[in-house]
Amino acid sequence: MKTSILTLLAAAGFTAAAFAAPVADATPEGEAKIISYNIRLGVADDGANSWEHRREATLRMLEREAPTVFGIQEGYLFQVKYIEENLPQYGRVGVGRDDGKEGGEIMAVFYLRDRYDLLDHGDLWLSETPDRVSRGWDGACNRTMTWVHLREKATGKEFYYFNTHLDHKGVVARREGVKLVVREVQQIAGRKAAVVVGGDLNSTIDDRIFDPLKKFMTPAREKAPVTDRKGTYNGWGQAPNSMVIDHLFVRNMKCLSYRTLDGDYGVPYISDHYPIEIVVRLK
Repeated sequence: MKTSILTLLAAAGFTAAAFAAPVADATPEGEAKIISYNIRLGVADDGANSWEHRREATLRMLEREAPTVFGIQEGYLFQVKYIEENLPQYGRVGVGRDDGKEGGEIMAVFYLRDRYDLLDHGDLWLSETPDRVSRGWDGACNRTMTWVHLREKATGKEFYYFNTHLDHKGVVARREGVKLVVREVQQIAGRKAAVVVGGDLNSTIDDRIFDPLKKFMTPAREKAPVTDRKGTYNGWGQAPNSMVIDHLFVRNMKCLSYRTLDGDYGVPYISDHYPIEIVVRLK
């Protein structure tokens, strides 16, 4: 009697899924696929939604979407390390907001090592003293912004990505934080560079705090030819579906598509926020 290889593998506990490649198309040269993802702080007591119950699903999302660059918010060191250890193809920058080293939330930015040269990177605090560990205005927490300057190896095309998280309570901190972001982006990247700015900004796009940013950059969700109108904050299923508080803005590049990543990754929710993803064409 003949026994197929698949039968033997099944008997040994293997399935076809064990050999499946990540479900994602390779991003063409000259384009970048960027994901912004509030990962939800792993120290929170979220019961069935705690980090240990959704960390594998987070990896599944990243493997399936295969971003060339992604930034996380609310990542603690053990969460950042988990991603690093399981996705070694990505380099990572970013420091802890509470000590400038590893303490507290890390606004980590990950980039494909084989695809990009890391030309420069940095961190700053959203405060009156951005060059040192500090809390700004009426903010409830220290808030930081991590940035990278990348060059695509195949084409030589360069761009900047700024990843940040505005305060969830301080109205003044959000307003002044946006002003600071614009000033720092202009100072670091200049006006001619290709730039992406975004993160969990804790305000809807019609909030007047974004006026300085809108004058300088374009909201990707509103301008992309392929887009959606889904909410980004789900609150573990308790928030209105239309609530959009995570944003990405672009400058000097063409945004080809925008997506809210609310797919099935094996758990009901991979965070209390949905990741957002853009594909851009570099100039």
